[in-house]
Formats: sequence, C-alpha cells, structure tokens
Amino acid sequence: MLKFISWNVNGLRAVVSKGFNEIFASMDADFFCLQEIKLQEGQIDLQFEGYEAYYNYAERKGYSGTAIFTRKHPLSVRRNIGVERHDKEGRVLTLEFEDFFLVNVYTPNSQAELTRLDYRMDWENEFREYITKLDAEKPVIICGDLNCAHEEIDLAHPKTNHQNPGFTDEERRCLTTLLDSGFIDTFRYLYPDRRGAYSWWSFRAAARTRNVGWRIDYFLISRRLADRLAAAEIHPDIHGSDHCPVSIELR
Repeated sequence: MLKFISWNVNGLRAVVSKGFNEIFASMDADFFCLQEIKLQEGQIDLQFEGYEAYYNYAERKGYSGTAIFTRKHPLSVRRNIGVERHDKEGRVLTLEFEDFFLVNVYTPNSQAELTRLDYRMDWENEFREYITKLDAEKPVIICGDLNCAHEEIDLAHPKTNHQNPGFTDEERRCLTTLLDSGFIDTFRYLYPDRRGAYSWWSFRAAARTRNVGWRIDYFLISRRLADRLAAAEIHPDIHGSDHCPVSIELR
C-alpha cells in the first residue's frame, strides 16, 4: 500500500511552528506534498529520516511554491510545465517513478473581481496539455490545491458564491474537461454524495468552527489506476493552516 498526503500549508515556516513535524510523523505517508510553502531556498532546514525532499520555489519571495517529501527515490524531477509565463511561481513539481508520475500543483487563484481569470484560463489549458502528455507515457497522480470547488456539493454556499473566484462556471468547466481527459476525482469516486466534506475555510466569521467551507484540495488519478484506489480521505481535524490535508492510499 502507498499513502499520499497533500496539504496547502499557507507558509511552511509558519506551520512548522504549529506542530508540523509531529503531524508529518503521525500521518506516516510515503509521499507528502505541500503547496504554498512561501519560502526560498535556504530559508528552512527541514529533514525527515527516510525521506528525500524536493522543492520548487517561486521567484517572488514569500509567495506560492511547492514541495514533496518522498520515501522513494524518483527516476526524474521536473519543475514547472515548460511554459515561460507560468514557470515563475513554483506551482508545479513532478516526480517520476517506475509506474506513475506524481504531480504536485498549486493552481493560480482568479483573485478578487476575477482580475486573474483570463490568466487562469490560459494556465488551465497549458496545465491540461502538460498532464495529458505525461498520461500518454504512464499513469498520473495529481494532487494539490486546485482553487476550484467542482460541484455545488463541494462548498457550503454555492448559490451566493456563484461566479466568485474558485466557483466560476469557467473554472468548473476546466476541471470537468481535465477529468474528462482520463482522470477521476478520488474522493467523489468513493463518496459521490457525501456533503459537508471541505478542505478550506475562510479565516473570517469562525467559518471552520461552523464548517462553512470549500473542497478545493484534490487527488486526481488516471482512470486506469481506479482499481488500485483503496482510500481517499479529508482530515479536517488537522490544524495549522486554513486548509487541511487530504490523502489517498493505493494498492
């Protein structure tokens, strides 16, 4: 069995001060993927026995960035997607293993008043092209903060959030298109009707306490891996960020 964790930590140095090392150890994953690490090379010395660490830093300080801690040595490491206008923010980190690619992604937010929606649409198309090329080589496991609640069941207040960042028709269609290109949303594959399952909550108005949240953190896997999917979970009891970890297990 292989266990995968994904967590938008909203600042790795901040979450380390909130018990990250203990959380990391307790979750006992083979692959631990982080988004929004918000640091540059040399700003943290974080090592775990038995794991190798790989980072993709944003050029802008204190912004974005991804990391993967892995118990298995990768065949190759790819940072970004090979498109210059997208490759400055450290948003994609891909490790290749014998029988799959692991892609850790922090999808751009469309921002207030959708000021970055056009950029987001370009990103979605380029990212999907990158993923489908990988999938032509071997199965792909995509994890991370996709900054999109796919269906109304995936957020507490869909009506009032329609066309807000993360729940626009455009963003949702892009996620549908990605899934239709040969992937499954692991959580919904196992729990198609489960409500109140969220991975992000605003810091405002005690949203987490009231579970007024969004499910925007995902594991997507190539459809041909579906028979290996043993578990898909969300871990709202784990604090330290405005997101909580999500996980899958593969046979």
